[in-house]
Amino acid sequence: MKNQNLLKSALLSASLLVAANIVSAETFRWASKTDPQTMDPHAVSSAPVLSFLNNIYEGLVRRGRDMSIEPSLAASWEPLDGENGWRFNLREGVTFQDGADLTAEDVLFSYQRAASEESDVRSWFAPVSDVRVIDDHTIDFITKAPNPLFPDSIANFMILDKGWAERNDAALPARDAENFATMNVNGTGPFTLQSRDPGVRTVLVPNANWWDTPEHNVTEATFTPIGNSATGLAALLSGEIDFIQPIPLQDVQQVESRDGFKVLEGEETRVIMFGFPHEHEKLLYSTNESDSNPFSDPRVRLAAAHALDIDSIDRVLFRGKIGAASQLVPAGISGYSEANGNRPAYDPERAKALLAEAGYSDGFSFGLKCPNDRYINDEALCRAAASMFAAVGLNAELSTGPVRDYWPQLREDDFDMYLLGWSPGTFDMEHPIRFLLHSQDNEKKLGSWNFGNYSNARVDELLPMIQQEIDPENRQKLIDELVAITQEEVAYIPLYTQPLIWASKDNIDLTQRADNFFMLRWVTVN
Repeated sequence: MKNQNLLKSALLSASLLVAANIVSAETFRWASKTDPQTMDPHAVSSAPVLSFLNNIYEGLVRRGRDMSIEPSLAASWEPLDGENGWRFNLREGVTFQDGADLTAEDVLFSYQRAASEESDVRSWFAPVSDVRVIDDHTIDFITKAPNPLFPDSIANFMILDKGWAERNDAALPARDAENFATMNVNGTGPFTLQSRDPGVRTVLVPNANWWDTPEHNVTEATFTPIGNSATGLAALLSGEIDFIQPIPLQDVQQVESRDGFKVLEGEETRVIMFGFPHEHEKLLYSTNESDSNPFSDPRVRLAAAHALDIDSIDRVLFRGKIGAASQLVPAGISGYSEANGNRPAYDPERAKALLAEAGYSDGFSFGLKCPNDRYINDEALCRAAASMFAAVGLNAELSTGPVRDYWPQLREDDFDMYLLGWSPGTFDMEHPIRFLLHSQDNEKKLGSWNFGNYSNARVDELLPMIQQEIDPENRQKLIDELVAITQEEVAYIPLYTQPLIWASKDNIDLTQRADNFFMLRWVTVN
């Protein structure tokens, strides 16, 4: 009888909890500067796309609130015995949003799709030599060498339903075009797509058949891209939206002083940098009559680095919220090279001397391309940098525009210098080496975001050694050598680590992750 009473009490409590959740369930409206340009998780490897689609699609593994790797569609995984690679044991009973069962064939299909030449995420699979379906719920990823980081490296590898994609002529991603998966979804995740009006409004609703236990109380989530920061802040303060990411740093005090609102601050793992056209024969936007590419000379690239006053940029544009960066990951990330922690000092006279030494004592003009809706203060940063460049004879013709136009320009090599932000998906230095520093190699799926095609044979040689080395001390020595090479050659100019500045109504509970991904599954409207 006691047990029965306990059972009745537990059932009553559960019922009241469910009822309370239903009563408190709410609509949620949020905004950001950048609209995800596609609903296809393999078409564009950018944070606005991957962050948004992590609410709809899922991978074998996922990242928790603290960025640690945890099970998702794979309930468990382990290294293979006798060969290099990993076995993933799929969670049973998972269905896609159209009711189809998840099987290992869907994972194999998604791998083949994501690793194809048409995919923008193919570099994730550079270490993979084969994928084998063992049974409906077991799949092996064979790697070319030991790869302890592989599970971490595929946290954003999202699984599509093979049958759905093939039926709708979306067997391959459409990176620079459109197909059915560009506007439609069929994932296994906590939310599904109710409506989509690109650049205007996207509405998500909970997936009633999600395999996991919801931690949110959102019944409908509406996303609106707002490129103008003042407009976005006004929408928040007037109550039109509940949450926005990011807000301008100069508006933090205004939000904090208003009753009913709060600011969430942190530091993203994203390093903002300038990139160069290493392999271009000549500049595209120079007014100088020359067939040369001055940026092919490392002395010129170093001069550009010495021209930039990061302290002034921090004080004027970022209110003391940024930290100067010396390499392509911030301090604290696995593999960060303490031995190479210094960046070129602000030294305009040294910059002029380097330009004269390289044969450009009178300077030269070039085109600087930047987005105006992707990073915090991106256009303002580039205007400030252009002014600093001009002071030493580097006359930048600044061109800015929305990120939907910006990425295609970079892929088409349409730049003389460009702005880029990078957050390591594995939280390890190996990630930007693979994507940004290794020579472009379509066959090996390497260097896919190395737009200027920086290339160094020793860097290319070191990458697989870093991927395979298990001893932490030996691995760090390899990374230190590589970072020293790329700093000496000024492969990029790392600028700073981007701050995280979000704002919401104070009745909203959410999680601010260090990768700047926003997860609806942790949102509660109180």
